[in-house]
Amino acid sequence: MDFRTIVDIPKPSFLIEPLEEILFAGSCFADAIGRRFAEEHFPVTVNPFGVMYNPASVLHTVQQCELAPRVAFITLGTNHVYRLKETGEIVDNCQKRPQHLFSEEELSVEQCTGFLSLAVDELCRRRPDVQVVLTVSPIRYAKYGFHGSQLSKAMLLMAADELCRRHECVSYFPAYEIVLDELRDYRFYQPDMLHPSPQTVEYIWERLADVYLSPLAKQFVHDWQPIKKALHHQPFHPDSNDYQQFLLAAQQQEQQLLARFS
Repeated sequence: MDFRTIVDIPKPSFLIEPLEEILFAGSCFADAIGRRFAEEHFPVTVNPFGVMYNPASVLHTVQQCELAPRVAFITLGTNHVYRLKETGEIVDNCQKRPQHLFSEEELSVEQCTGFLSLAVDELCRRRPDVQVVLTVSPIRYAKYGFHGSQLSKAMLLMAADELCRRHECVSYFPAYEIVLDELRDYRFYQPDMLHPSPQTVEYIWERLADVYLSPLAKQFVHDWQPIKKALHHQPFHPDSNDYQQFLLAAQQQEQQLLARFS
């Protein structure tokens, strides 16, 4: 008997290779998944200008960041934006300035798609073979009310779907659906009942890695695990000769592994 539904993840048109540079831009969920890639020794750049929740701010990150990666992950959190009344510009961070200086608005599906298309075009201009993976963050926004949060996510999902139709280099990874449909239980959330738990992030990483990592990348991750465990070992006597020799051996194994897959 099956007691849950498993979300199908379409096979992507590309695979991530070992030690491949990856850009992560978007919500704090992008931070979480980006850190998992970093732990597996991928040279990632994660939100270089801070967390960006909406499509306009994601565009700003892409425009300001000079990277030209072959793979970029964009995680969308909300369609709500804040405009500085004085200039009319959408700000990425209100920087704790008084609320009366800003107006809040919701981007339409067309506006979300437009900002994201510009971001994809910019990435393609830098590197024509770029592959962009869109996700929608499963983090719920209680401040909008739960119905409002769902409406916001729906706008992002529709924009993501439209973007995949417009750009062959864009694909969608169903992180949002995995949390809501597969994991559908509050035990998979942090105590605030809004953010996914570390266990949930780990499960999503496993699902993503299973689909997007090449066989060689999966072999690298497998071979890296015992070395990573050794490097993160917490000894009782860190200054002892035995531990220093143990650490040196692990560091040498790390360099050998990197050289083998470089």
